[in-house]
Amino acid sequence: MLCADCYLPSYSGECYPGNGKRSCKADASTRKLSLEDEIQALRSRMEQLFMQEKSFTSDIVIEISSLLDLKINEYMRGRMRRD
Repeated sequence: MLCADCYLPSYSGECYPGNGKRSCKADASTRKLSLEDEIQALRSRMEQLFMQEKSFTSDIVIEISSLLDLKINEYMRGRMRRD
């Protein structure tokens, strides 16, 4: 469970968050951008938490790192389907 200030909306593939609404059936480039933005935000948050905690093994750093891994895997699966 992520803390409230660490929460990022999940990327579902067909729908993506935008301006407080969920827009469905966006084109592939919009979904890709949304997932890339989410990955970048997670990476930035993980870096901030590492600097704050001064540890790669703190629970929150590991939690964000694991979520980042999932999002990167999701991104790579999407790329493999397109190729």
